[in-house]
Amino acid sequence: MIARVDAEQDRTLGMLEKWVNQNSGSLNIDGVTKVGEMLRAELEPLGFKVQWIDMRATGRAGHIVATHKGNGKGKKLLLIGHLDTVFEPDSPFQRWTRRGNDGEGPGAADDKGGMAVMVAALRAMQAAGTLKNADIEIVLTGDEEDSGNPIGLARRDLVAAGKRADVALDFEGLAQDVGPTGLVDMGSIARRSSGSWTLTVRAKSGHSSGILTRESGSGAIYELARIIDSFRRELPEDKLTFNVGLVGGGATAKLDEGRIRLEATGKTNIIPAIAVARGDLRALSQEQIDRAQAKMRAIVAKPLNGATATIDFDKDGYPPMAPTAGNRALLARLNAVNADLGLPAMGELDPEKRGAGDISFVAADVDGLVGLGPASRGDHAPGETVDIASIWRQAKRAAILMSRLAGERR
Repeated sequence: MIARVDAEQDRTLGMLEKWVNQNSGSLNIDGVTKVGEMLRAELEPLGFKVQWIDMRATGRAGHIVATHKGNGKGKKLLLIGHLDTVFEPDSPFQRWTRRGNDGEGPGAADDKGGMAVMVAALRAMQAAGTLKNADIEIVLTGDEEDSGNPIGLARRDLVAAGKRADVALDFEGLAQDVGPTGLVDMGSIARRSSGSWTLTVRAKSGHSSGILTRESGSGAIYELARIIDSFRRELPEDKLTFNVGLVGGGATAKLDEGRIRLEATGKTNIIPAIAVARGDLRALSQEQIDRAQAKMRAIVAKPLNGATATIDFDKDGYPPMAPTAGNRALLARLNAVNADLGLPAMGELDPEKRGAGDISFVAADVDGLVGLGPASRGDHAPGETVDIASIWRQAKRAAILMSRLAGERR
């Protein structure tokens, strides 16, 4: 397996360059579909039955679901990645550029680099004869960076695959942290949730000369400020974050359909009648989400004079992937592979150091490990760069780990 990964370095890089040069921004239905066809061309020769799951009903292109039937005796593996990137066709950042050990381009790491690791590992398994009997299902979503709606439909096939699997391996980027002598590879056994909330405050309007009086009240903006500052003071706890990303208020305030723009009007001599804020909430468990939301509702329920407020939590967010004993055992298995490869053991990454991801949708049903893709820097921004050497390191780790897991009795 090691020999095959090394022998095919040029092939793997050529494949990755081709994928990167095809734009597949989440909203580019045609581009995501084309990248899906490129992945089909890699997986079918390896013995996978590849399906394209159309998702235009959610406003997105679709997903690849590929199945490899083994002997039915070993653990069934679910491999997760995604076809889309954050870079839409109007982005100026569109092409692959090689600079020594770095490869720069849209999705070079997230997640086309991850899919390159996946394919390289599977080809190594085929060469070694360990793929033949392996039961593997691959789900490559077409909208990980900007999921379609409703989320239940958009993640239906991934959730179903999770219920069929014994182990889930996520091929998003390898996490690294600063060690005594520089960057060290880390294992990820948890991801926090990602959800949004909308706060709307309404108040009695009138002439500004009456602000903060018993008759006129406090106005909508003071009440909004009170609530947001109370969040800051009363919510903090370990692994919980809550950001306010959009605020506006005045005589009028209205969110657009996508809830990413807000139009407000007002005058300095008018008590504001409405104020709106949008933010996110990230936590490590459903219990932590429930606790934070309860505190937020309690704060909102005690308005200043003359104001009323409501807070709504979106239902289309990403669930958490809690750090479980099963996930930790998988990292131990990966560290056994590291020992055999002569690589340092990988410690557990603090989940605050990476965002939400698709594996969280299956985390309640199956043990999982995150970060089998390559190391990188500058993800989600022009200049996104993959560490090319890490592709080979990760492909070897993944090929050996998958071979061993697939050979274990269910």
